[in-house]
Amino acid sequence: MLLGALVAFGPLAIDLYLPALPAIARGLSAPAEVVQLSVTVFLAGFSLGMLFYGPISDRYGRRVVMLGGILLFVVASLACMLANTVESLILARFVQALGGGAASVLARAVVRDVYPPLEAIRKLSLMAMVTAIAPLLAPLLGSVLLASLGWRGTFAALLLWGLFSLCVVWLYLPETLPTERRGQLPLAQAFAVYGRLLLDPVALGLLLSGGMSFAAMFAYITASPFYFIDLAGFLPASYGLLFATNAIGIFIANYLNSRLVKSTGAIRMIGLGSTVGFAGALLLCLASFVSHGLPVVIIGLFLVVSMTGLLGANCIGLLMAHYPQNAGAAAALFTASQFGLGMQASAAVSYFHDPSGRSMVWVILACTATSLTACLLLRRQQAGLKPPG
Repeated sequence: MLLGALVAFGPLAIDLYLPALPAIARGLSAPAEVVQLSVTVFLAGFSLGMLFYGPISDRYGRRVVMLGGILLFVVASLACMLANTVESLILARFVQALGGGAASVLARAVVRDVYPPLEAIRKLSLMAMVTAIAPLLAPLLGSVLLASLGWRGTFAALLLWGLFSLCVVWLYLPETLPTERRGQLPLAQAFAVYGRLLLDPVALGLLLSGGMSFAAMFAYITASPFYFIDLAGFLPASYGLLFATNAIGIFIANYLNSRLVKSTGAIRMIGLGSTVGFAGALLLCLASFVSHGLPVVIIGLFLVVSMTGLLGANCIGLLMAHYPQNAGAAAALFTASQFGLGMQASAAVSYFHDPSGRSMVWVILACTATSLTACLLLRRQQAGLKPPG
């Protein structure tokens, strides 16, 4: 439960303050599009932070690095709460993201330190179930905080969350990477492991299988408000219910993975997830060209988004098992690639925007097709994977 809550740092810090964006724009007398940059900047800082913490934790241990990152998150949350200009808020959000990345990525590395590979994948799925709750509850809690305390109250809540997490990690999370298991390379060479990972066909297959599925979900997140509210005529409350349904799908997929991965195997679960996700994208594509196809569109999107629950835990678990001496760096690269590819998919939806809403359809189809192709190539490279046990 503790590790699942730490992984949720990113989703919580994003989704909690989304309802406050219009109020922030009014309070700081800033254009809405400038305030929205705080979301993009947070994603960029979150990805960069994770890439930094992975090799550092492989060299110096998980606990001290995680504590340092959470402390940075706390200080930056205070700066966000006290910001008087939109520029200072955006800068503070970037620093907040740098700190929050430590908890999110190192919680996954801790699981790899403690458990054997297949059990680690099962635990990662259970952690993802906790994380999937954040998109369900965070916007609702953010709305309550906004109504009662104003937009600064949102960042006060994140400050308190950071302080609570700091105390819990300090008191209850021991060091899980003993000195004899730590990498002994100089830091410059430790960071060079990223290049080795990107040149490894097995690692690249895992990164693309999981990362492109995540990118498809980001395309949905970016375009779905316009698609369902403006084009399909959904009320905002109905759209919120639809969004929550997809989060429940991710929860269910992670639960099934936690029960089946030991008997079925991680590679087969990845194959199942990428195949079902691509099938959902094909349904979405076909339904977007026919009248009265909205129910099929909803089913297709549900399949696409839910399958991130099957792909994420299995791909990152196998990647860390493939590089046991660089598990922190492997977890960091995988999670950062998810957000990086997600940002690109989001940008592609915006760039190819058209009144019919089909830019979302094409981007999701391309992402799921790439995920399935990477999975097929991964199966050809399966002999290069260390067998999880």
